[in-house]
Amino acid sequence: MNRKRLIIAIVFIVAIVLIIIGILLAIKPAPNMVQGQIELEEIDVASKVPGRIGEIFVTEGDRVEVGTPLIKMNSPEVDAKIKQATAASEAADAVARKAKTGARPQEIEMAKQTWQRAQAGADLARKSYNRVNNLAKEGLVSLQKRDEAYANYVNYRDQAAAAKAQYNMALEGARIEDQEAAQAQARQVQGAVDEARVAEDESNLKSPVSGIVAKVIGKVGEIMPQGVAVVTVALPNEQTLYFNVKETELSHFNIGDTFKASIPALGSDGQPFETTFKVIYSSPLADFATWRPTRNSEGFDIKTFEIKAEPTSPIPNARSGMSVIIKY
Repeated sequence: MNRKRLIIAIVFIVAIVLIIIGILLAIKPAPNMVQGQIELEEIDVASKVPGRIGEIFVTEGDRVEVGTPLIKMNSPEVDAKIKQATAASEAADAVARKAKTGARPQEIEMAKQTWQRAQAGADLARKSYNRVNNLAKEGLVSLQKRDEAYANYVNYRDQAAAAKAQYNMALEGARIEDQEAAQAQARQVQGAVDEARVAEDESNLKSPVSGIVAKVIGKVGEIMPQGVAVVTVALPNEQTLYFNVKETELSHFNIGDTFKASIPALGSDGQPFETTFKVIYSSPLADFATWRPTRNSEGFDIKTFEIKAEPTSPIPNARSGMSVIIKY
């Protein structure tokens, strides 16, 4: 009988304890919980020139290094510009070489013969003028004939002087100023060639960073405008957590504070992956995110703040869009 009473008493005590525990758990406030999202820093790779996609060398999820080829763009406009600039450069180089080396031996010889013929004509015209002038002094020919002979002599003399100048120029070659101008023109045209080559290189897109290909936009054969992203590369170690809290709870997330949070997608054996984050930024959101009471007696408007935090150490295998659970 006493044993039966003892058992009843123990059951009664256990029931009382369970009831008390249940009451304590019921009145204990539940921890606040908010859901955030991880975002990786992303770099959009775009072409500086429009063109048609010729080849795609990567797929989403591929790891790339700096300089890894991503896309080859076919641009007939760039090809035509290279040919045009190359032809102009070759012509400018030829002019510069000609200015530097001077006239060919054949051209110098031709200039010499032209001058000699002109000089022979001038000598003959001078002798004819002297004879006519002597006859005019004796009154045997008119002064008109003398003047015509003199004009003819002056004409031949000037022609010989001009031919001599051309011959001297052929011997001396181009002036220093002309050579420098020709060389400057060649350099200027070479700059156009370099510009066209840069445009060609820019049309063959390469990764500017090391990371993971997050998105490949466009397909082979599609025309991509200038400046439109074709590939997006994510930086796996540049991770940022974004979440929103009411301003009444902002004291839990001061800039510089650290807190623990779990990432369900990275868990194992039914347990979520847990890590530590550090608050680096907070800012109020726009008015549409403000919590407003329906009646004046319910209090005042409460703004919503965006919190930005970074993991204290990079999270392995983190991906943009993964949910993060924060309890506080």
